[in-house]
Amino acid sequence: MTAKKSKKKLWIIIGAAAVVVLIIIAAVVKGQRNDGTKIATEKVTKRTIIQTVSANGKIQPEKDIKISPYISGEVVELYVKEGNQVKKGDLLAKIDPEIYISQFDQSEAAVNTQKANLANSKARLVQNKANFENSRLTFERQEKLFKEGVISKAEYDKSKADFQVTQAQVAGGEQDIMASEFMVKSSEAALKKSKEDLNRTAIFAPNDGTVSKLSVLKGERVTGASQFSSGTEIMRIANLNEMESQVQVNENDIVRISMGDTALIEVDAYLNRKFKGVVTEIATSANTTGTSVDQVTNFNVKIHLLKKSYEDLLDPLKPDYSPFRPGMSCTVEIQTEFAVNVLTLPIQAVTTRIAKDSLDKINEKNTVKNTDGNREEEVITAKKKEDVQECVFVYSDGVAKMVKVKTGIQDNTYIQLLSGLKLGEEIITAPYTAVSKTLKDGDKVKKVDKKDLFTAKEK
Repeated sequence: MTAKKSKKKLWIIIGAAAVVVLIIIAAVVKGQRNDGTKIATEKVTKRTIIQTVSANGKIQPEKDIKISPYISGEVVELYVKEGNQVKKGDLLAKIDPEIYISQFDQSEAAVNTQKANLANSKARLVQNKANFENSRLTFERQEKLFKEGVISKAEYDKSKADFQVTQAQVAGGEQDIMASEFMVKSSEAALKKSKEDLNRTAIFAPNDGTVSKLSVLKGERVTGASQFSSGTEIMRIANLNEMESQVQVNENDIVRISMGDTALIEVDAYLNRKFKGVVTEIATSANTTGTSVDQVTNFNVKIHLLKKSYEDLLDPLKPDYSPFRPGMSCTVEIQTEFAVNVLTLPIQAVTTRIAKDSLDKINEKNTVKNTDGNREEEVITAKKKEDVQECVFVYSDGVAKMVKVKTGIQDNTYIQLLSGLKLGEEIITAPYTAVSKTLKDGDKVKKVDKKDLFTAKEK
């Protein structure tokens, strides 16, 4: 019995202790409610706002020429290495010319043959003209004698036929000469092509620059360009003195970018440093990636890097040297709009609420029927876009007052204030949940330091 009484007494003590703890917690919560929500504040100040669009991309030369051969064959010589500087007209590589030498010799022989045939045709024409002149005179004499009745009809007809044959031979000879001339032109065109193919076994630099990429080795076979293919890329010649950043900008941001906008470019290879650039090209056609469900639409934007922003990285002893390499990763901030010395607020201080005159609409209910027509459901009337307004909460003697505001452009931290508040007014900026959701007009609040917002103790 004694053990049961002791156990009962222990449970009574534990229950009493729990009641005391609950009373203390209730008192603390009540005290906190009386003091209001803990908040942090900032004042409306003047700043310069620069609105930007961020994008990622690669550093590339503005002029990057792909070198591909016109003809196919084996690369027998490479005269440059990746990184070499070249001048316009420098010999870069050579393709095995033997087969093209043979084709040139054949074409040259064909031209000479056709020229000889043309000469023969001209000689035959001279002979045919002489025969024609002789037969013409004979026919004229025979015709005169036939009219005088000196010769027979058969002799007259024979002279007439001879005259017509020689006349046809002259016309045929003239056509033969024309055909031979065409054959000569055709063979000369084939010879010209063979000569060009032979010349194209040697590949020369089309302009000054740096060999930024070498794609083949000596001994490899390459394919020439055709109407169906651009051919094998042998190398690239780039002008590294003029570089640009090629970035992908989302379709929601592309409408804010204009030609000539200033950009700050951060190259991954040069940490904690930003280079300046200018937007020089904005694509009109989009690049679409992904499936229809998670499709992403971007636009290409090119930004010229201003050499003045990286002059200290240039080597005066190497005028063609560039501190950037094609393909380097970069992050770009394109400055689209400026607002100098304007009233500003922290972005997190601005929220949205339903206008007071629209609260009644939200509580209205419509009755709609399902497609089966049997069961009815109640739905809240949808909020209209015009019912939502931008606002901030002003701190005034421990009370949060909701004030409607109008905002402008923004950067990563602050947003421009167009109307609603005055310079120096104190606004509530934290905590985010309170500002964006729970705080209401007229609520009691308790201002604390931002660093103590979630750790401040009741005094």
